[in-house]
Amino acid sequence: MGANSKIEWTTHTFNPWWGCTKVSEACKHCYAETWAKRVGQNVWGPKPQRRVMSENHWKQPLKWNREAEGLEERPRVFCASMADVFEDREELLPHRARLFDIIEQTPNLDWLLLTKRPQNVTRMARWIDDWPENVWLGTTVEMQHRAEELLPYLEAIPAKVRFISAEPLLGPLSIEPWLGSTIDWVITGGESGPKARPASPEWFRSLHVQCMESEVAFHFKQWGDWAPGQGENLPAHRMKQAQDGTEMFRVGKKAAGRKLDGHQHDGLPRVRHSG
Repeated sequence: MGANSKIEWTTHTFNPWWGCTKVSEACKHCYAETWAKRVGQNVWGPKPQRRVMSENHWKQPLKWNREAEGLEERPRVFCASMADVFEDREELLPHRARLFDIIEQTPNLDWLLLTKRPQNVTRMARWIDDWPENVWLGTTVEMQHRAEELLPYLEAIPAKVRFISAEPLLGPLSIEPWLGSTIDWVITGGESGPKARPASPEWFRSLHVQCMESEVAFHFKQWGDWAPGQGENLPAHRMKQAQDGTEMFRVGKKAAGRKLDGHQHDGLPRVRHSG
């Protein structure tokens, strides 16, 4: 993870530290926790210390910022794929302050801060009413009750761009009241990994329609491990029925792809930068 990220909706990923604690149903099969354990890092849960990255690692955004000067398309930096910037831990206070320094020092980069804890943002962020133009703030809403719980917090924060990640999508979402006013961008997708849960295609289609009607950018990231289609030559245990009745087949993330009804959706929000 880093320059030229494999994540479809960003240019780079930057992790100031590793580690987090699960807070929602979307965290159940956390890919970041799995990856950390695979490389021998005990950084998950309330007790273990977080792993703060090296000095050289912290210098990467400054390099990206220099390289981005004068580019027509602004690079996007997803922060943080292996942590949550707004996790409430005293040990993170100096590192979060350092991160905010770097964000302010890199005006050629758009920083995508995605959190599952938007209720902490107004208390922990450096900025109150005057957020930097290069900060996009997002929250994860995988089910309707999470949207209703978390989006009022997002609504109260005047970030340049506000977005949601409905990935892994675990239920239908009706978010019309927030589209266009609070939400400028919707990212969605299914779950991947050995314990992935299949999503109903109608959930994604509904989100797409809602976004089109409100002229909000829509990005379909992936089906995940399960996709609709033909299940010939697949054993029965690799077929499940989604909530909407669609037969879903476990074919793996790569084979499942990221086309929704034959189309690839790579929407990005419209952003106007002054100067």
